[in-house]
Amino acid sequence: MYQIDKSHASLQLRVSHMGFSTYTTRFSRFDAALTFDPHNISASKLTATIDATSLEMDAAPKMCIDIVQGPQFLDTKKFPKIVFRSEKIRMTGAQSFEISGTLALHGVTRPMVLTGTYNGGYSGMPDMDPHARVGFSAHGTIKRSDFGMGYGVPAPGTTMGVGDLIDVSIEAEFNGPPLATAPGKSH
Repeated sequence: MYQIDKSHASLQLRVSHMGFSTYTTRFSRFDAALTFDPHNISASKLTATIDATSLEMDAAPKMCIDIVQGPQFLDTKKFPKIVFRSEKIRMTGAQSFEISGTLALHGVTRPMVLTGTYNGGYSGMPDMDPHARVGFSAHGTIKRSDFGMGYGVPAPGTTMGVGDLIDVSIEAEFNGPPLATAPGKSH
């Protein structure tokens, strides 16, 4: 069992703003648990829970924050959590993988696929980091209209509005079991 190291994790979103820019934002409060065995990747499982109220919109006017937190978008009072649950994890290369699962967002649960990279890990380092640690990068996309959030989606053939397609980028390190020690020794 591995728990996310929140000091070494980020969850960013990118979306078109009227075709003029790709707005980047992030969720600042989330948690994740990973069951991971590098010798049996297909048995791995991931569950991530995001606090929907933690969307950070740097320098955004209050009106924009209210719209995004309100019923037109996230509706955080009614749906305070966003949850991703893996259903299948498979290796697609020596260090690349695909996670198929479900995303529960805005009262709707739909399939989502993340593609990722295993960045490395170790079983622990005596006197420094006595627990296993693994790191991953992952990416995916969702259409917000698929989750009942169609407000402001540009009309066909235009870019005036907030894009329907949201790019999700995840960087995460997880802490795992303690470093095994030889019998009679402690670390």
